[in-house]
Amino acid sequence: MPQQNQSGLKSLVKAESMVQLALVLPAAVLVGLGIGTLMDHWLHQQWIYLAGIGFGAVAGFTHIIRTAIQLNKQS
Repeated sequence: MPQQNQSGLKSLVKAESMVQLALVLPAAVLVGLGIGTLMDHWLHQQWIYLAGIGFGAVAGFTHIIRTAIQLNKQS
């Protein structure tokens, strides 16, 4: 494979990783909300969904930071 095609492929892979980062945080928050809502229903509470949102946000940010560090090391 010529050098120019490899460079283009690397750029596409990096762009795909950036798009993935844009989707990780909302997806993690929605999963946390869903789990928290189910636990609220199961345990007859009304506050656990807030903890689920918080845990989802923390998980999303953690994934974003780890991926950004990994992409920075590859550059």
